[in-house]
Amino acid sequence: METELLAELRALRHRVPHLAGGLVASADGLLIAHDTHGAEPSGLAAMSAASLGLAHRLADSTGQGEFRESLVRGANGYVAIYAAGGGCVLTVLAHPDANVGRLHLEARRSAQRIAALLNDAPPPKDARES
Repeated sequence: METELLAELRALRHRVPHLAGGLVASADGLLIAHDTHGAEPSGLAAMSAASLGLAHRLADSTGQGEFRESLVRGANGYVAIYAAGGGCVLTVLAHPDANVGRLHLEARRSAQRIAALLNDAPPPKDARES
C-alpha cells in the first residue's frame, strides 16, 4: 500500500506545477507515506492531524458540514490539507507561484484515490493481532 500511496503523491507533484511535496497521515498524526523535500515529515504529519482536528470542530460548530479541506497561505507558499477518507489526511506543500485552483482540483482527486487505497488496504498489523 505504501508504494501506491507514494506513487500517488509523486503523480500529484508532477500534475501540479510548483508543488513542493506532500504526505499522507492518519487523523492521530501517524505518518503513512511522504514525498516531502525540506520539511520534516513526522512533525508535519502531527501538525496536519492537529489542524485536521481543529478544522473538523470549526466546520461542525459553524454548521458548514463535514470537513473537506483547509488552505494556509504563508509568505513563502501554501499548505493545503484535504480529508482523505474518514481517518486520514493529505497534506500538500506548494510554492507561492502555484496555481491554487489547479492545486485544489488535482489534490481533491488525489485525496479520493488515497481514501480508496486506504479503504482497500488490510488492517494494520497491530489490529490483526488483537
